[in-house]
Amino acid sequence: MKLKIANKSNINTKVSVPGDKSISHRSLMLAGIASGQSRVSGLLEGEDCFSTLKCMEKLGVDITRDNSGTYIVNGVGLNGLKEPADILDCGNSGTTMRLLSGLLAGRPFYSVLTGDRSLNSRPMDRIITPLSKMGAEIWSRQQGLAPLSIRGGNLASINYNSPVASAQVKSSILLAGLSTKGITYVNEPAQSRDHTEKMLKAAGVDIEINDNTIKLNSSGQPELKPLDINIPGDISSAAFIIAAGLITENSRILIKDVGINQTRTGVLDALKMMGAELTIKNKRVSSGEPLADIEACSSNLKAIEISGSLVPRLIDEIPLLALLATQADGDTIIKDAAELRVKETDRIKAISSELKKLGAEIEEYPNGMKIKGNTELKGGIEVDSFGDHRIGMTMAISGLIARNGIIVNNSESIDISFPDFEKLINNL
Repeated sequence: MKLKIANKSNINTKVSVPGDKSISHRSLMLAGIASGQSRVSGLLEGEDCFSTLKCMEKLGVDITRDNSGTYIVNGVGLNGLKEPADILDCGNSGTTMRLLSGLLAGRPFYSVLTGDRSLNSRPMDRIITPLSKMGAEIWSRQQGLAPLSIRGGNLASINYNSPVASAQVKSSILLAGLSTKGITYVNEPAQSRDHTEKMLKAAGVDIEINDNTIKLNSSGQPELKPLDINIPGDISSAAFIIAAGLITENSRILIKDVGINQTRTGVLDALKMMGAELTIKNKRVSSGEPLADIEACSSNLKAIEISGSLVPRLIDEIPLLALLATQADGDTIIKDAAELRVKETDRIKAISSELKKLGAEIEEYPNGMKIKGNTELKGGIEVDSFGDHRIGMTMAISGLIARNGIIVNNSESIDISFPDFEKLINNL
């Protein structure tokens, strides 16, 4: 599929973005193992989240959608999950595979998880190692690649020092920890997004957060309580619309009801460092998650360095920040982001390759890149998403300022996280 984007300016509008993908995944899983009926509103109706939904249904959880887009999840309890009669297809979703592996590691039955070509090329040893130490039997292809076969049950608690700051790794261990009779610790080198911890606490789980250490006590753990969840707009999706407002001339865009969890707002911090004209309005809390309206206006950006503890808080937005860096005054440096090499595609290589087609000057490093600013982007050409939704959306935003716009090939991948993205961008 091809997505054609025209050059734009003078945008003045108010929009909303789809529900947060991370929270959507977790809400389906935790509601599924709660004891009783949960209500999930604002679920991201994208391919990744539907992969989680279908997997939970194969595990015996009844999930229905009402006319308002709200999902009713009839939880079966942690011990009520059933051995699946078929392979669990996680599609393109790393969150589905890694978190479900943790959940299934504690269940006394056999299951197999697979995904598409992209997912089956991504590293799973980062969860296989801790889950195996807890007592799960897990088989994989060489180098820890999916498909994964899991025979769970009889887990022991663990005190695990994670080599990476990864919410997926942390969440996988915590979900496995629910099936132990002790105290599970996860220690991270830096804080990653904390949606799992917030949701577990809301469900009545004894969990504590102390800096970069999470403690989960499942001794005598009661059943998880049903949840009533209102999912805020995804800040990772909102970031693309914010970028549109910042780099197009004479523009002002208001994005309504966006989640501003502090473990996810690294992109806002980076943009403010760059001199972006951003206003956060109407702050409030819903279902334990902070949200607000965000206004972005045309801005004169300056180059910065993105590195260290900031990186885990904006890892998904780095390709977009690379685009913005081409319009900033000076040379932007991005470091400590080797994790981008093992996403849906090698995002450092992909974004460097496609922005260079537009005339950007980028020096690629093993763990980041250097981007020259004040660059006029040429258009009227075709670029590729490489089947990666975030690369596809970043290149679409570049078309707003490229001469004669651009065409993004393989743009169907965008539906993974942002259904109706094409309609929203073309209607700005």
